[in-house]
Amino acid sequence: MSDPSTPTTTPEAASPPDPETRDLVVDVKNVTAGYLPGIDILTDTNLQAYDGELIGIIGPNGAGKSTLLKAIFGLVTVRDGSITLRGDDITNLKANELVAKGVGLVPQTENVFPTLTIRENLEMGAFQKPSTVKENLDFVVDIFPALGDRMNQVAGSLSGGERQMVAMSRALMMRPEVLLLDEPSAGLSPVRQDDAFIRVSSINQAGVTTIMVEQNARRCLQICDRAYVLDQGHDAHTGTGRELLNDEKVIGLYLGTLGQEESA
Repeated sequence: MSDPSTPTTTPEAASPPDPETRDLVVDVKNVTAGYLPGIDILTDTNLQAYDGELIGIIGPNGAGKSTLLKAIFGLVTVRDGSITLRGDDITNLKANELVAKGVGLVPQTENVFPTLTIRENLEMGAFQKPSTVKENLDFVVDIFPALGDRMNQVAGSLSGGERQMVAMSRALMMRPEVLLLDEPSAGLSPVRQDDAFIRVSSINQAGVTTIMVEQNARRCLQICDRAYVLDQGHDAHTGTGRELLNDEKVIGLYLGTLGQEESA
């Protein structure tokens, strides 16, 4: 499903947007959250995303990265702290309410309906606003032209990278203000990982504030405006992608030899 016009190299991040000139869209403030009573995965965690930013979340396995996305999306109970969307409290709202307010989530796995066609998957993404399907299909195909001539293909027949494209597109069918992406490159070959990061950049460049959890820390930092390093459920470091790529402590603790090669 590759698009011949799509670049074949991972884009570098442009100069990050100046938060002083942007509206604050998502504000995660001192959040403590977890799946089971008495067991906290996130502890006093903070994150801010400004209008139009691409935010990366990196860190070691078990640091709470995916849990943070799920807390924003109402899938994990927030026990303390708050989450706001443009100043409105959205803490612990249900997922369907968050979608209606303009927040979308693309899970890492089981993110398409395999027995439905691509078109039917996308239509499901707009189930709360069926009258907007045609308009939003045009919006999605403009971002991902490769979808245009394969709408009748069954999603279960697609490769992992193609499914990821459909999952992203379905989340965009409600024209969200904020898109949450959980490990968009997971399980993909290196070439398909590059495609995934290009798609993420395309979504962000279309004006969608994007928050991405990613295990491929080096690639994530290359394209994001700002990033947060989570460690043991807490935001241990933050800065622009470029700053963190060249931060000796971040390189030594979280990026390893890949980070050293990038900063050399």
